[in-house]
Amino acid sequence: MSKPVSLKQKIELAWMERSGLSALLRPLSWLVCFVVFIRRWCYRLKIFKTTSLPVPVIVVGNISVGGTGKTPLTIWMANYLAKNGYRPGIVSRGYGGRASKWPQQVRPDGDPVMVGDEAIVISRQTHCPMAVGPKRVAAAEALIKHHNIDIIISDDGMQHYAMGRTLEIAVIDGVRRFGNGLCLPAGPLREPVKRLKEVDFVVTNGIAAQGEESMRYAGKMLSHLDDSSEKPLGSLKNESVHAVAGIGNPERFFEQLRRAGLHLIEHVFGDHHDFSPNDLDFGDDLPIIMTEKDAVKCRRFLLTNCWYFPVTATLNDEFGLQVLNLLEKRHG
Repeated sequence: MSKPVSLKQKIELAWMERSGLSALLRPLSWLVCFVVFIRRWCYRLKIFKTTSLPVPVIVVGNISVGGTGKTPLTIWMANYLAKNGYRPGIVSRGYGGRASKWPQQVRPDGDPVMVGDEAIVISRQTHCPMAVGPKRVAAAEALIKHHNIDIIISDDGMQHYAMGRTLEIAVIDGVRRFGNGLCLPAGPLREPVKRLKEVDFVVTNGIAAQGEESMRYAGKMLSHLDDSSEKPLGSLKNESVHAVAGIGNPERFFEQLRRAGLHLIEHVFGDHHDFSPNDLDFGDDLPIIMTEKDAVKCRRFLLTNCWYFPVTATLNDEFGLQVLNLLEKRHG
């Protein structure tokens, strides 16, 4: 029996092609593009204020909705800069966080309910000073005030023009690319594709086209949700498992598990889903495998049969050198 297609999946499928629905919504798409154009010009004409920070700022973002790989690239960039003598600080929206006051400082052992799931993953994998909040300028200023940092990396925020930036890196999905090429709501784009002509680097999560940098995910070990013990992903080859994903692009996660030979019972939740123990009660003893982003919210459930699959981004060293050279040129 085939699984029912969710409304989210139906919308994403519609965004991949020019259909009757996209044609119906196209006038609204033109309106979104017009608003984007006017808003950008308001910043360029200084009608809206852009704040320049005293340290260089790298924005890692995208022009489409859904998971493209911004967070893994942010983690890679922070660790790469730290290895090359920089003292990075990281800012993010803190999407899903319920703190009553912003900005919030983030620690590896912080509460994802307060600051968001992605922020905890970034902090755990980089150990860099980090602050989150809807106003990224305020988050960046808090980091500069309280930590000895000399560069800011913004996870997302390409459309957050109130914060000045030294470099822009756009991340695109190598499979979905730009869908039908239309702006919301007729398509998946926040800004027209021509916006990419203005960024400094385009990083493709997967196979890159000409002029793009390729990013891949690497990961071989599963980590236990309760005690952090590890075992190879391949140790579950040919076994049935519950695969849980509450991320922007769950299919990429499922495909990684399939390539390792696992037989999946898929459970898709909305991005940044607020899990409860009932969500993971499947009525059997099969192993449960989830993403690290989901795991930070489920650790408190003390599940004995639950594992997460941490992955890291890998990029060509030449890309890192290009970033360093451009930073030196613009802020040296």
